[in-house]
Amino acid sequence: MKQSTRGTLAAVVTGVAAVVGAAASPAAAVETVPVPVPLNGLENSLNMELPKLGGEVPLPVPGAPEGPRYVEGRLIPERTLPQLPVTAGLPGAGLRAPLPHILGDDFDHVGVEAPAADVRTLAPGLSVDAPLTPPNPDNYGLPGAKLPQVGVLAPVLQTVPGAELVMGPGL
Repeated sequence: MKQSTRGTLAAVVTGVAAVVGAAASPAAAVETVPVPVPLNGLENSLNMELPKLGGEVPLPVPGAPEGPRYVEGRLIPERTLPQLPVTAGLPGAGLRAPLPHILGDDFDHVGVEAPAADVRTLAPGLSVDAPLTPPNPDNYGLPGAKLPQVGVLAPVLQTVPGAELVMGPGL
């Protein structure tokens, strides 16, 4: 292959990789989708200032489950049905409402902001063990009997929600 052909091919591959990376990174960086509530038409028809309202809807992202763990002394792996992690968020909301100023014509505002909060969850899992022991060399390599074991791995939910109440001049 000629040197100029290699250079052209490298430039094309680099350009394609840059375009794919630029297109994928904003979608991967977005964790919530803003949801505005348009009240402009209602403001114009009623001829008054209405609250500004909006929200955020989180995008759930499933993770990779932790696979089964082999433990010495058990015939079946420890996590027979692994827990599935899902990362998402609580929906967020924002409201800014005009508040008439008593001493003048200006409007003050009162606002409530509840941003989307991260949520980390783990689905319930299952751990089972057979009613047999591993092969025993003292018993000619035959397994012994034991009580079966069943365990349920509890689901997990972790989040830290928050909200903010503000008052100030302007809308």
